[in-house]
Amino acid sequence: MEGLGFAHFLTHTDGVGRLVLGILLLLSIASWYLIFTRALSNWLARKRADAFLQRFWQAQSLQAVQQMMQQGTPDNPAAHLVTQSLEALNNSNQAGLAAAGGLGEYLTRTLNNAVDQEAADCEYGLTILATAGSAAPYVGLFGTVWGIYHALVQIGMSGQGTLDKVAGPVGEALIMTALGLAVAIPAVLAYNAFNRRNRLWMARLESFSHDLFVLLTVKSGEAGPNGNAARGG
Repeated sequence: MEGLGFAHFLTHTDGVGRLVLGILLLLSIASWYLIFTRALSNWLARKRADAFLQRFWQAQSLQAVQQMMQQGTPDNPAAHLVTQSLEALNNSNQAGLAAAGGLGEYLTRTLNNAVDQEAADCEYGLTILATAGSAAPYVGLFGTVWGIYHALVQIGMSGQGTLDKVAGPVGEALIMTALGLAVAIPAVLAYNAFNRRNRLWMARLESFSHDLFVLLTVKSGEAGPNGNAARGG
């Protein structure tokens, strides 16, 4: 009996089979790259945002917040919201279309644009994960059908249809289906996990942007920020 296994399948498959394997390999590499990089990026963003929000809510005044923001470059979305809202506050008295409508309208547009930009950034890589999760099983199935077709052609040409002649080629072709599932399952799980994280993350940023709006439009003349809606959220 011929040696069976994945190596045997690789040596006997044709160009189409190798193309299918190449597509699955690329989808797998792209998926795992995005899984690791996005997971690390999300963890760092949350860690930095937690540290920043703790310092923010401990500030004694808006002037103290401005001094804190001048000490370094914003490294998380919450810090970006504060930086852009403070710039909007400082520029609200300037003439021009950007500041038209008063401080409240200008600040609302600034915060909404910042939140929308972060929402767009959160979508990075999700399309590839969704594509891998939905397409990989069908790519693997196509490889399986193609492999079985060639196996049956070879069996018909040899004139031997015994179990030992059929089991090997068909089993090797089914490897394509297994590979397709191996690519799709992690991608689908990661896509769902990142989507859930993004929903929670955006809800937190929107809550914090509301607090910023209140602080800068209503409490800008008071001693400092003492709201707690987004504290540690």
